[in-house]
Parts: sequence; structure tokens; C-alpha cells
Amino acid sequence: MAFRAAAVTVGAVTGGVRHVLIGREAAFGRPGLTSAIAKRAVERPVAVSRFGLAGDEQADRRIHGGPDKAVHLYAWEHYDVWRRELALGSLFDDAGAFGENLSVVGINEAQVCIADRWRIGGTVLQVTQGRQPCWKLNLRFGVDDMAARVQRSLRAGWYCSVVQPGVLAAGDAMMLVDRPYPMWSVARLLALIRDRECSAPVIGEVLELPLTPSWRKLFLLRLQRGQAENWDARMGGVNRPGF
Repeated sequence: MAFRAAAVTVGAVTGGVRHVLIGREAAFGRPGLTSAIAKRAVERPVAVSRFGLAGDEQADRRIHGGPDKAVHLYAWEHYDVWRRELALGSLFDDAGAFGENLSVVGINEAQVCIADRWRIGGTVLQVTQGRQPCWKLNLRFGVDDMAARVQRSLRAGWYCSVVQPGVLAAGDAMMLVDRPYPMWSVARLLALIRDRECSAPVIGEVLELPLTPSWRKLFLLRLQRGQAENWDARMGGVNRPGF
């Protein structure tokens, strides 16, 4: 996967929405644990507010949801790759396995950049960060290192805030409205996290970007400490309730 996004002219249509998906909080994985990661496609237009899609839920709002992570997008084309890599029966037959709200085609992490604005239906969404996979993916797929696999592959998806609330639906095109940071694709930033990049010149450039608070903290601590953060809790569930 290339790390720098290909040139896209503002106003160009690049990709589209295959499915719109929402999920409800439900029991998940083990006693006492809940999640809304299992999303289901809705065959109707869906209203989108600054906090996300109408009818969609998040079980742990410390980590998921909120204005900076209002909508999660995932490339449908990635499913073909996962099917080849993992024999998991029907889990990859339909979109929603990764908890995405929008299953998109013709576009992926290497083709969207931080702070991009995309018009989709009656909404305008702004790219805020890539997904940092967590231990719930291990439970979701029954694969002990699924979160690590997703991080290594960079097939993680990305989050958007809602700049213009409105309504969107399956079949809507994705039109680029603005791209202020064409050198900083989501894939490039995810690769820096994966590769434990800590060099001051690189991190200094990253900190000039309009990062979410969690990503700003991550990269700032790398700059201050000269080393990457520990991933045990995020990827393996170590020190999480119930583990």
C-alpha cells in the first residue's frame, strides 16, 4: 500500500458508498461485556448528526464515538484480502464485520488524507484519524492476534467528523471538497504508528497537522520520550476489566 495519496482534484468523485450500517449495543464475547461492533446494513437514507448516524450506538464512549469519531469508514475491497488470509466462514460475506458505518468502494486508507473533506449525499465529512485496532477485534473474529494483523496490514479504516449534518444512503458518491494536507494520507500516519516512528523531524511534522486529541497525545509522548507507547492493553486487553 502506497503511503502518499494520489492526486485528486477538488470536485472529483472518487469512490462511493456500498452500504450504510448501524449497530446496537449487545452482549459480546464474554459475560458482562457489551459492544455495538456488529453493524447491519440499512436500506434507507440515514440522518447524520455531528455525533454520528441515527440509530447507531457505541458501548464504550471513552474510546468509540464522539465528534472526532462520528463515522467509521472501511474499504469493501479489503474483505477480499481478509477472505484469502483467514478462513472464517461467512463472517466476511457482508459488510459490517469491522464495525464500519460506511462500507465504501474505490477508495482506501492510502487515498484519503488527514483533514480531507468529502461530500457524501447531503453531508460533508472530515477525515480525523485512522482506526487504531483494539482487542475487541480479537474477540469479534476469534483470532487471538486480529488487532495486530489489522495494524500491520494498515487495513484499519478511518474516522470522520461531521462538518455538515444531513442524510446519506447506499449508492451515494464521494466527492472531494478540500484536501489541505495531500502529503499525509491516513495510511502514512498509520504506518508511523505501526513502525514505532519516534524521530524528532518526522514527529515534528506530524504535530503540525490538525490531529485529534488522542493522536496528538500519542505523537507528543513519542517526541518527549523517544520511544513508542506500549500496546499490550489496546491490542491484547491486558489490564482491561474482565481480563
